[in-house]
Amino acid sequence: MKASGGPDSEENGELIEVLVPGEAAGQRLDQWLAGALEGFSRSRVQALIKAGAVTLADAAIREPSHRIAAGARFAITMPEPEDPEPKGEAIPLDVLYEDAEIIVVNKPAGLVVHPGAGNWTGTLVNALIQHCGESLSGIGGVRRPGIVHRLDKDTSGVMVVAKTDQAHRALSEAFADHGRTGDLKRAYEALVWGAPQRNSGTVDAPLGRARDRVLRAVVTQEREDARHAVTHFAVLERFPAGGEALASLLECRLETGRTHQIRVHMAHIGHPVIGDPDYGKAFRTKANRLPEPFRSAVAAFPRQALHARLLEFRHPSTHMRMRFEAPMPPDMAEIARQFRALED
Repeated sequence: MKASGGPDSEENGELIEVLVPGEAAGQRLDQWLAGALEGFSRSRVQALIKAGAVTLADAAIREPSHRIAAGARFAITMPEPEDPEPKGEAIPLDVLYEDAEIIVVNKPAGLVVHPGAGNWTGTLVNALIQHCGESLSGIGGVRRPGIVHRLDKDTSGVMVVAKTDQAHRALSEAFADHGRTGDLKRAYEALVWGAPQRNSGTVDAPLGRARDRVLRAVVTQEREDARHAVTHFAVLERFPAGGEALASLLECRLETGRTHQIRVHMAHIGHPVIGDPDYGKAFRTKANRLPEPFRSAVAAFPRQALHARLLEFRHPSTHMRMRFEAPMPPDMAEIARQFRALED
């Protein structure tokens, strides 16, 4: 009979106990375990045995050829899974600038920045390893080589990556300071529902974890996990429909850089980013006021309409001010175009 647990137990680092039935007496340990543990090859079982992961009466059995006895109870401690080291992959990169120390790219929507649970391949890091070889900075670790800041998977736009440790340290300090005492500037374009009454403003509201461990929410300053968060915004365009602004195009500038900051802050002031699957769900019915086929296009927009348009910083070694811009991607530009067409 197959032992319960199998591969799932390996993923969870659990302990599996198996009892040897009478008919299995005299068999090799590796041979019997390979049949008793669902999803394990004989070579995998042999590796576990040699690593001391299989015990009998609290004593490790390290010989795969060990002959088992009826009624013996073996315990198998499944090792915690190791994160695979990312490999280079031939993923196209839109390179805006590159020298021996940094590379600046225009990240497309849908591309995860670095490997993690559920996304071990097909990330920006995999593309960078292929493109840069071994020149990426190692400070970020094997899964985040050269990464000094991130964009959400479905946010497009400009990113800078360090290719040397010195560049990594300098850029990390700049991003940690968020430009308060330096020259770092970041500007995003966001298509949002409705429009702020004022043409510009600031959202100063601390962020903490929501009930979902991945999501964020505006929280009170007293919360232990509260993190200072400030977003400045300016209205670039208003898209009227029936005398009121049904949507608008904003420029958002970060004074701090918290997870999902712009998305949470815009939702907090009642103007969530169009297409945001996490913070804009309550506003999906806004699309019902649009004519077809635009209504269906907006309702089906597959991501938050957020784009990192501008990144400005000083080069880590030359200290020259560098400025990079990426135009609004076609999917967002089409939504903006159709909103403008409503005015005609």
